[in-house]
Amino acid sequence: MRRLLLFYCFILSATIAVGHDIHGKVMDSSGNPIADVNVYNSTSEKHSHTNELGQFILRNAHPGDKLMVSYLGYKTVHYVIEPKDVEKGLEFILEEDVFELDQVQVTNSFKTVNRIASIDLQTNPVTSSQEVLRKVPGLFIGQHAGGGKAEQIFLRGFDIDHGTDVTLRVDGMPVNMVSHAHGQGYADLHFLIPETIEKIDFGKGPYYADQGNFNTAGYVEFKTRDRLDKSMVGVEAGSFNSQRIVGLFDLLNKSESRNSAYIAAEYLLTDGPFDSPQNFNRLNIMGKYTVDFQNSNRLTFLASRFQSKWDASGQIPQRLVDNGTIGRFGAVDDTEGGGTSRTNISMTHSKTINDNAFIKTQAYFSHYDFELFSNFTFFLEDPINGDQIRQYEDRRIYGVHSTLFQNLTIGEKDVSLSAGIGLRYDDVNDVELARTANRKTTLERLALGQVDESNLFGFINADIDLGNWLINPGLRIDYFNFDYIDQLAPNYTSLSEDKSFLSPKFNIIYTPDNQWNLFLKSGMGFHSNDTRVVVAQEGNRILPAAYGLDIGANWKPVPRLFINAAVWYLFLEQEFVYVGDAGIVEPSGKTERKGFDLGFRYQLNDYLFFDWDFNYTDAEATEERDDENYIPLAPELTTAGGLSYKNPNGLSAGIRMRYLKDRPANESNSIVADGYFITDANVSYTFGSVEVGLSIENLFDSEWNETQFATESRLLTEAIPVEEIHFTPGTPINIRGSLKYRF
Repeated sequence: MRRLLLFYCFILSATIAVGHDIHGKVMDSSGNPIADVNVYNSTSEKHSHTNELGQFILRNAHPGDKLMVSYLGYKTVHYVIEPKDVEKGLEFILEEDVFELDQVQVTNSFKTVNRIASIDLQTNPVTSSQEVLRKVPGLFIGQHAGGGKAEQIFLRGFDIDHGTDVTLRVDGMPVNMVSHAHGQGYADLHFLIPETIEKIDFGKGPYYADQGNFNTAGYVEFKTRDRLDKSMVGVEAGSFNSQRIVGLFDLLNKSESRNSAYIAAEYLLTDGPFDSPQNFNRLNIMGKYTVDFQNSNRLTFLASRFQSKWDASGQIPQRLVDNGTIGRFGAVDDTEGGGTSRTNISMTHSKTINDNAFIKTQAYFSHYDFELFSNFTFFLEDPINGDQIRQYEDRRIYGVHSTLFQNLTIGEKDVSLSAGIGLRYDDVNDVELARTANRKTTLERLALGQVDESNLFGFINADIDLGNWLINPGLRIDYFNFDYIDQLAPNYTSLSEDKSFLSPKFNIIYTPDNQWNLFLKSGMGFHSNDTRVVVAQEGNRILPAAYGLDIGANWKPVPRLFINAAVWYLFLEQEFVYVGDAGIVEPSGKTERKGFDLGFRYQLNDYLFFDWDFNYTDAEATEERDDENYIPLAPELTTAGGLSYKNPNGLSAGIRMRYLKDRPANESNSIVADGYFITDANVSYTFGSVEVGLSIENLFDSEWNETQFATESRLLTEAIPVEEIHFTPGTPINIRGSLKYRF
């Protein structure tokens, strides 16, 4: 008997000594899988994270190991692994809770810094479509066409215009438009309803194998909610005859936990602060249906419709304001404006292959149209009718992509592998640039054509776990086919070029413990180019390379303080630009940008949060003389942050500040774009199902210019043109009240 007992104890101890791969899943109280949950084995000091199906794997785990399962906005679960878990697996249901920065851990993952966006989204919810992009640290935006045009974007020393050098996606669908009538990469994000946003993912630099076209300065991806906790209706009203109505409606019974469906809608109108009302209106409708099957497979169907119309006062010359001819909110040509619409249809299927692998496939279609009337030079080209132009296009986008996610063990090393392939095809009809008068009369067609652009791509990416070290090699290949038919040329001249580009990536991260890590990111990408640039250059240097390097750290010196920092460098071989406003190609030489980013997130107590980001960039054209090597409108110094208060009793408040330093408006810095410092504030109170709120933009009523350009123009009364700052004024103090009801 004694020998039998000893033998049993030996077998039990041997079983415990041998580690196991334990599989698990994390869901919320409604049965919805939660992605990116941190699963930390405090006994072995190893980490794991859930994928988008809520699944995770604990390598070399033992019964008796202590786990901590944590995710922002949910109660942390502490659990001791039991022998039965080895066979049955683990399942955790997380309950919602107040935000705790203690839950954010520095892990052996390149996603650590991305959690900044999750922190900011929890403490400062998005309140408008413009605020959406400001959730990315160091990213600034400006609007210069009555609210309906895509925002001008600034990031890491780039005047990205409307999206040339940053990739934007929503639920896997591309936002950037290739070879757009107004300019390459045009990214109108206004079809995204702020209240539907669940997650923001971002990265800076060309270091990501799954990101391709436009990913020079970085990428931003938005994910909308798969299900609603509650339905909601809301109304807002404020200065400048502004009104907004929003509604999110759950369509299925809560008991049907594996199915979810909802519709979201938004209607917005405003006149803006301008002397000539902008008559802006926008309508958004989105529907989403998700099915979670018992075998962990998932199917999501999304459809949306967006349309918008507006009038605009455009950019006005500083000299007219200085001499008192017009006020800051006046206009030279108040017949500017436009209209746009977009219809999206998307279907995404995630299929579990086995406990270690799943494949995600998406197919999407977008129908988009755009019409814009602008006048930047007034009477410079046509002293009789004026220089108003019309830009127009009608586009269809077809796309499909599929990615395999696989967990492997090679020797004793864990490897997370992802490999994908995809195709995007843009069919753009009647891309037009014309001279017009008063938005009615077409005087002359300057350009008219058809664009067909295809992008076939594939990538492979691996996270190799070497204990405290994580190595991330990646490789991407892009193939482009560019076709342009010039409908103004004799016989409808057709031009075609194609090009392939190989983008290697290599990233390393060192994490000695859960308080700090060091990382190095390196990679090669390319500067995106318009089809009309490609054919004009006859296929020469049409995808100039971009080389990037980041060295940085994430640090939690105390549980409620998170610090991130990075120094970086980016070199571009060439920056071709197709100027849609003039129908010409403007090539530039080599450029380099270098700088550093610094960010702080601090929770002062259970309810008070502080965040601040500081970003510095030195940008120059390397082949120009020292007095002519400035990159126009490249931001040198930006900083943004604030305080927010969030109490479970229903009271929330916040104050936000942002600063943009003066920057060169031309290559010689002889014309300077003025910087600004703006403060916004908000307060809201929730009692029961009702929430009332008040927000104030530009709290101190500062006089500032939202967008500025060094432009040569001539007024009707002038004999010679003048080059100087032309600007769109920033909004004065703007007070908005809101009322929301959840049910």
